[in-house]
Amino acid sequence: MTGKLRLPPLNALRVFHAVAQHKSFRQAADELLVTPQAVGQQIKLLEDTLQVTLFERKGRSIELTEQAILLSHYVKAGFDEFAEGVRRVTKSAYRDRINLNASPYFATHYLLPRLSLFREIMPAVDLRLTTMVDLPDFGRDDIDMTVQWGYGVWQDYEATLLVVDPKIICCTPSIGEKIRSAQDLTQFTLLDTVKSKRLWPDILRHLAVEKTDSDRSIGFDDAATMRRATLQGIGVGLVSVIDAEEDLRSGALVAPLGRDAIANMKPEEVPGFYLVVPKGYLRVKAVSTLHRWLTQQDWQGDLEASPLPKPIPLGD
Repeated sequence: MTGKLRLPPLNALRVFHAVAQHKSFRQAADELLVTPQAVGQQIKLLEDTLQVTLFERKGRSIELTEQAILLSHYVKAGFDEFAEGVRRVTKSAYRDRINLNASPYFATHYLLPRLSLFREIMPAVDLRLTTMVDLPDFGRDDIDMTVQWGYGVWQDYEATLLVVDPKIICCTPSIGEKIRSAQDLTQFTLLDTVKSKRLWPDILRHLAVEKTDSDRSIGFDDAATMRRATLQGIGVGLVSVIDAEEDLRSGALVAPLGRDAIANMKPEEVPGFYLVVPKGYLRVKAVSTLHRWLTQQDWQGDLEASPLPKPIPLGD
């Protein structure tokens, strides 16, 4: 029978957490209101206890070793849970409030039409909705969960795909007249959002487009601005299906390579909207109920323009 693992002193882990965040003994000392010498003593105690080297001193700077990087992920998760637990038990009003963040596009096209369905399931919960493009700081911004656009890679968080976000290559009719093949795309400015650095490269590779030396691209903060730029003829954009179908029907935009030109891309190359939540937050009943409701909805049906489903009853 193996003995129970003895953890290092909590204060040493707390100091390590501060140093790992700042990558500086002095800045960690300022945060903890102690001297740099005291920080150094705690780090030495932790290294002696673990029998590993955590930091390499290089002049006035320090670098985390591989062991320190690994340990920092778990220590951060632990202190995040401590902070969340304290926040939950000391703010009684917070227990009946859920703070949900969502990307503006998902909130507008998917979430808002369905919020009344969630209200039928949990009428007493105070649901607060914010819209931010970037991943929020859950502790600082007081956010319980968020819906983010991307490819499902958020280290230290649980991420669940809600709905894929396939794109259609679109442009104004005047630009479309000049595009006869996929290679012609390189003659125009390629429009995209700043968060999707890999989307156009993946698409061009999928279409077997030869790379050119010039980088003719513009990145926008959000999909709505990128769509407006496409409508104004600034370049060729990647428009989400719901918006693209509207613009194609009106004739404001065309799909020069066809609506299904990139419909058969590999699943891992197609972005989507993911529900992201810190590990441990789902232990709160109201948060876990909202999480379960969001993951059970047929968001794909919305993408295919099917009627909204009836509310899904949730168990305890």
